[in-house]
Formats: sequence, C-alpha cells, structure tokens
Amino acid sequence: MPRVQREHIPEALMAHLVKRIRQREISTEQLGLFALWLDSDPEVPEGLWFKRFPELIVCGEGSLVKTFLRTGQLPVGTELT
Repeated sequence: MPRVQREHIPEALMAHLVKRIRQREISTEQLGLFALWLDSDPEVPEGLWFKRFPELIVCGEGSLVKTFLRTGQLPVGTELT
C-alpha cells in the first residue's frame, strides 16, 4: 500500500488544496490534527479514500491528498480509521 506523498506535490494540486482550506475555513486546529496524522506516515489504498477528523474530511486517491471537505459533505472511497 502507498503512503501519503508529502513532497513534490504538483503545483496545481497544492493550489487547489490551499483554495479549499480558505473556502471551507478549515481551522488551524484541524490542520494540526491532519499534520499529526501525516507524521504517523499512514498507509492508504491505491484508489479513492478519506480520513475523518472532528471538523474536517481529508480525501485522497492513492498517495495524493486531493481535497478537503467540511463535516456534512459526502466523501467517496474507503474510509480510513
């Protein structure tokens, strides 16, 4: 299983992620929880996946984080625990 890619993120994808953080008003507290999870070097499936946090849902595909959702929005893929 791949691990979440943390370096050499495509520029367009990084711009999208920053835009979603701003649009959805993701708090620094939630981003901190996300960073702690990333520090654990998590394995993720090859296909679509998502990870829930108290006020944030991180969605990815394979090794890449693809977007951020707010609680109440519907993610697609395999839920990570």
